Amino acid sequence: MHRRRLLKTAAAIPMTMALGCSQSQAQEADRRQQATVRREEALAAFPYEVVKVSGVDALRTWEELSTAQRGVPVVIGDERAFDPILDNFHPEAWRFAAEPVLAETLAKADRLTHPESLNAYLRAEEEQVIADLRQSGITFEPDSQASAGDWPETVAPSTGPTVILDFETGKPSQTVYIVMVPTQDWTTVPAYLRWGGWNANPLPEYHVAALRSWRDRYGAELVGLGFDTMNIRAARRPETREEALLLAREQYAYCSDLVDQGYGTLSRLAASLQSDPWWWFWWD
Repeated sequence: MHRRRLLKTAAAIPMTMALGCSQSQAQEADRRQQATVRREEALAAFPYEVVKVSGVDALRTWEELSTAQRGVPVVIGDERAFDPILDNFHPEAWRFAAEPVLAETLAKADRLTHPESLNAYLRAEEEQVIADLRQSGITFEPDSQASAGDWPETVAPSTGPTVILDFETGKPSQTVYIVMVPTQDWTTVPAYLRWGGWNANPLPEYHVAALRSWRDRYGAELVGLGFDTMNIRAARRPETREEALLLAREQYAYCSDLVDQGYGTLSRLAASLQSDPWWWFWWD
């Protein structure tokens, strides 16, 4: 290559990089603008009252709103937790284009029994996955049993509702959203918020059925429902280790990440259920 052409090419590299950087910045700015517009559109379509408070005051405010006769309050968390839920109500949300979503979900929930219905659903789903893999020439034998492990000598202290915490700092978020759901039956909140049905997170009707079962058996109440997190406060706890382990297995089927990426063993989860009124679920 001639020296002049080489120098010209070399000189063009920074310009090309700068141009690429400038284009990237412009694309990012455009993406943010589009996200802002979509959020505003979703917020305009969101049918429920929204209350904004500090993370420090969130639980106290939730308790006050619980007796305010304005519906059922549920703590969502900060903006990062609220936005995905909010987006479910965007006019172009493809998952919920068909109406009536709420009535159909509640009708399905009425036909379910927890945990039997969930277990049957999970077995059928697993069998379908195995059949699809085998059809593709892949042999797969699932291991769906978590280790019981030894009963722990100590139990980690309660964290309370995790939805009020900032994910990065672990401290209460500056701003937390509480949604007022227009119902007297708090077990139906996942149906109202169109919450669930992605990855390993059960469909909304299975959440409703589980909440109804835990309400009746353990006096449970839903406090927080973030993007991928659920916080429940139980009035009653398992009385024996055997009962606690049975409940832990039930909750593992409901949310395997609770053990696989959390407590590690069923015994640790069971011990927590006996000592802590707060139940925490997280779907990766």
